[in-house]
Amino acid sequence: MKWILLGCAIISEVTASLALKAALNEPVFFIIVVAGYAASFAFLSGVLRAGLALGVAYGIWAALGVVLTVLLAALLFAEPLTPKILVGVALVIGGVLCVELGSRKQPKKEVTP
Repeated sequence: MKWILLGCAIISEVTASLALKAALNEPVFFIIVVAGYAASFAFLSGVLRAGLALGVAYGIWAALGVVLTVLLAALLFAEPLTPKILVGVALVIGGVLCVELGSRKQPKKEVTP
């Protein structure tokens, strides 16, 4: 359930961010901005209540939000996807993987006499 909540938090945050760009030309989109960010934080709170560690939840939420926003902004608003941006996206994904893998409990090593 916590992963579904996290997915909802990411989707609502990305929706709000994209709506913010759209609201520059059509102010009615500010309704989606406010609702999206409010929903995102509500879902993120649910993720934390469900037991996902803050560092992992926030890292995945923020990083996937950035990656999806960059990719969708290129698609929807014709924003550039330069090689440097793509390297940055790859680094963000790599960083999240490091946080996720580093947060997993390591098996205890037995000490042999």
